[in-house]
Formats: sequence, structure tokens, C-alpha cells
Amino acid sequence: MVENTKKKKVEEIERCPECGSTNLNRDYEHGELVCGECGAVIEDAYIDQGPEWRAFDSEQNESRARAGSPMTYTIHDKGLSTDISWKNKDSYGRSIPTRNRAQLYRLRKWQKRIKVSNAAERNLSQALQELERMASNLSIPDDVKETAAVIYRKAVKQNMIRGRSIEGVVAGALYAACRITNVPRTLGEIASVTRVKKKEIGRTYRIMSRYLKLNIMPSKAEDYISRFCSKLKLSMETRNKALEILRAAENAGLTSGKGPTGVAAAAIYIASLMTGERRTQRAVAEVAGVTEVTIRNRYKELTEKLQLNVEQ
Repeated sequence: MVENTKKKKVEEIERCPECGSTNLNRDYEHGELVCGECGAVIEDAYIDQGPEWRAFDSEQNESRARAGSPMTYTIHDKGLSTDISWKNKDSYGRSIPTRNRAQLYRLRKWQKRIKVSNAAERNLSQALQELERMASNLSIPDDVKETAAVIYRKAVKQNMIRGRSIEGVVAGALYAACRITNVPRTLGEIASVTRVKKKEIGRTYRIMSRYLKLNIMPSKAEDYISRFCSKLKLSMETRNKALEILRAAENAGLTSGKGPTGVAAAAIYIASLMTGERRTQRAVAEVAGVTEVTIRNRYKELTEKLQLNVEQ
């Protein structure tokens, strides 16, 4: 009611009461209505009505209305519930009296409790918090987190979490989301931020991929080049050289049946030698999460079959 009154009040203002000018500027960032001639602040609680969206029916008009934050699958209630702010202030910005703060504390506590009303929601809330922690440690973008949350929700509907740890299923969903969105993370990297073994994560991922029909394409060695080179602090010239070696290897059929991280690591090692930015096999192996033996084996195959002249 107060907002409607303010809206009418602002709409009725056509001239500056100080100088009579009609040049009125609406500063939505500060919520002010300012006179463009004399600079007087006519209204200090100006409401941003937003742009007039083009809508061709009532359904479009409702869907394009701005009301709160967007829906997200990374919160168990999809972000549709409300929160009682931790600030002890009312809607007008005035401090809550001391005698009422105990009641506000109880309301805030019960509001948090009723947001998770049953075991299913409690499980989902715990799983999505775990997903947020893993994704944060691995610097994974928001779109991948959304995809992982959707995959986990599908797994819950298929009753796939029974008999498995929440952390293991979340890790499998996150790995699947990384594969789907072409943001490569190895099983070893995901296992490093969980208490679940790499073998268990891989098994859970394969089961989810089969039963949920995720249709995930095999990862390519090229997907790992940029990240590995960045960690090794190699130049763009070395990155391009490594990609060139990989493309030649793919054309010769040398990458078929080989682990993509091992092939990528060997290509980077060869490129670093060819461009003069030498990196040891141990340094490359630590970044790629493979053994030095794997790099040596792939190095021999690539240099012999592609006839590369490399000086070690």
C-alpha cells in the first residue's frame, strides 16, 4: 500500500517545485528523482518500474515479470523460498526493539527448520551443499554446477542413491556434468576434494550414465591442453605446438584406445622441448595426474610414428 502511494506521488510530479523546470532525471541507481536544471532531489525513494517488456499474451507477460532472483537447481527448494534477514531491522530500515528480538530469533530458527520438511529434502539439501563445496574447490563455473544438480536430482528420482554415499553420487554427477559441458576435470582431481576413492567415483559415473541415458561423448586430449599448459606456465606458442602434435596423432590413429590425459601430457612435453620451454616429465606428470612411465611410453610412440626431431 505504501509503495502504491509513492508510485502515484512520483507520477503526479511533473515540474520541479524549486525552479518549475520539467527536465526531471530519474536516477534508478540511487532511487532518486532529480531536477536537471537546479539539481534539487525531488524524490529520494523513486521506484524502478523496469523496462516495458513486449508481450503478446498474458502468459508471456507473467513469465517476463521481474520478481526476485532466478530459479536455480543448486538449492534444494530451487531458490523459491524466502529468508528472514539476519539484520534486526524492519521493512522501513528501523531497528527492531530489544523486547521483540527474542521472538524474531525464534521465527528465524523455525523458518530455517521448515524449509527442510522431510528426509528427501534433507538429503537433497546436504547433497547440494556438498556439490557447492566440491565445485568451489575445483573452480568449476555455475553452468556446470547447475548441470550436476539436475543430474543428481534425476538420480534421486531413479532411486540410485540407495546403498551409495551421498558424496560418491554427487562426485559422479559432477564428473558427468564436466564431461557434458566440455569443462574437463579428471577423476583424480574430483577424488582429491572428496573422501571417495577414484575407482568408486568412476563406477558411480558409469552406472548413472547408463541408467540416466546421459549420452556423453568420450573426452578428447585437446580439451586438457589449455589447462595443463596454464598450470605449467607455458606460452601460447607451446600450446599451439602441442595441439598441432595432437591433431597429427589423431590423423595417424595414435590416440585411439589411449587415455586422453596421458596423450595430452606427452604432446605438451614434446612441444616444450621443441619450443625451448623445457619442462621435466615429473612436472608434466604431476599436473596431468599420470605417471612418468605413461609420458615416456606416449613420447616414444608419438616421436617414432610422427617422425618428430626432438632433442632432449
